Amino acid sequence: MCKTYTCDFFTNETIILKSHFSVIWESVADAVPEHIALIQGTRQITWRDYEHRAAQLAQALLDVGLRKDSKVGMYLYNSPEYAETNFAALKIGGVPINVNYRYLDEELYYLLDNADAEALVFHSSLGDRVARICHRLPQLKILISVDDGPTESGTDGPSTALPYDTVLSEASGAARTNPIGDEIYMLYTGGTTGMPKGVMYPVTDFTEFFMRGMPPMIGLDPFETADAFAPMARQMVDAKQAVVAMSGPPLMHGTGCWLGLMFPHMLGGTSVLLENRGFKPEEVWDAVDRNQIAQMVIVGDAFAKPLLRALETEPDRWNTSSLRLITSSGAMFTTPVKRGLIEHIPELAIADVLGSTEGGMGQSIMTKDTPASETAKFKLLPVAKVLLPDCSREVVPGSGEVGVVVQSGMVPLGYYKDPDKSARTFKEIDGKRYAFPGDMATVEADGSIILLGRGSACINTGGEKVFPEEVEEALKLHDAVEDALVFGLDDDRFGSRVAGIASLEKTRAVSADDVLTATRGLLASYKVPKELLIVPAVPRAPNGKADYKAAKQLLMDTKNTP
Repeated sequence: MCKTYTCDFFTNETIILKSHFSVIWESVADAVPEHIALIQGTRQITWRDYEHRAAQLAQALLDVGLRKDSKVGMYLYNSPEYAETNFAALKIGGVPINVNYRYLDEELYYLLDNADAEALVFHSSLGDRVARICHRLPQLKILISVDDGPTESGTDGPSTALPYDTVLSEASGAARTNPIGDEIYMLYTGGTTGMPKGVMYPVTDFTEFFMRGMPPMIGLDPFETADAFAPMARQMVDAKQAVVAMSGPPLMHGTGCWLGLMFPHMLGGTSVLLENRGFKPEEVWDAVDRNQIAQMVIVGDAFAKPLLRALETEPDRWNTSSLRLITSSGAMFTTPVKRGLIEHIPELAIADVLGSTEGGMGQSIMTKDTPASETAKFKLLPVAKVLLPDCSREVVPGSGEVGVVVQSGMVPLGYYKDPDKSARTFKEIDGKRYAFPGDMATVEADGSIILLGRGSACINTGGEKVFPEEVEEALKLHDAVEDALVFGLDDDRFGSRVAGIASLEKTRAVSADDVLTATRGLLASYKVPKELLIVPAVPRAPNGKADYKAAKQLLMDTKNTP
């Protein structure tokens, strides 16, 4: 899609915009050059500087031979450099590649090799890991180091790495180019099992999905053309209504990057980045108060519970009146916690989104005026449906049948270099492509769905199916339980038995038996964990998603300790 237009705040020349993130951001930078694009602590970067720095990095990438479709790895903590690298890669028609900063040597090597990365931008504190594997990646044309101090091990980073600031200072800004239209965007997702996979989208379609689907979440009409963003950005800045958004989870995960950075920047908004590399609720509320943040992105209770607890502990410490929307995706967000946040911030709306990197499927919106709803109950999006596992028909509402949630909206092209997994996840039914992320659900009589969890994580115990998320929710209803994860263990009699770990509220001290006794009143007996270990903290990824492998290992280590 493209459209011709003339705007007096650009030039008198005719400008053609295509539906592409970088092209929209470039037009926004021209429209609101002095407005702040990025904030991290005391560091602020205007839209003019943001676009120029991204252009300088883009030129440096071109100078070493990167071109359209080249992959640019971002092994970075949240920082302006992450946003600039993302922007620069898109500017040259390349593909920004998110790299989990927790990855160690072999995980890092696997992802960069799988992605065919030709450039890597990394924080210097992670440089020792890069140094140990970069010689095995001959396709890498340039290594760029963002200075954040010495490496964790005290050893040197790669000797061939160039300082980020030097690279920018020595490069002229790359000329703006018109996308051809067949570029791809890719996000690596690890899920809960298996190796990370690159989910591929056509950039044009993905941008247009944002153009139409995201604005209604903040009260705007869908955008039909890319040329509408720059004038809207100018209008919002002039009216002092520009979007100010913050991501709680890392930008290396889709939820944080898409909702906390990429979409707000389409409207000329400001993206606020946290400084600490661990989640600190007090820092979040300090940032909301200081920067008048209107939109916050989190991942379920793992973020929401500490945020609520901070407000309950010090209810008068922060001015949170600017916050209008919290969006969550990727993990369970329980109703009592939502209600607690709204009690402290009455004008707050909470959007709980059912989706994955492979596509969005449903949502639940809560405000002070909406009736209480069940945890994990969602309204299906028009593009989604619940099918029986054999795909023979849709689940009948109110029947109690368990089905798989599928969506036909923005369906990815597939997984990068994995045609077999692509064929299993993205299927055609009656001539229409659907994504099958693996979420299982039942359909209520009113058409809403109750999410049960991922089929891949389902525990088969004596022929009965148990979905971990359902049991986790029941465990967390105990007022002393802070967090919980449930998984299956091998069992000679039943094939698998239900087990789990739980962490407690800091001021509480109860036994595992106490928790299980309460849970037995909520679930069928076969669903109640046969083993439950109380641990100091439940293992989760930086984005709040469950780390079932680590959780199971915690329990096994305890069992094996004499």
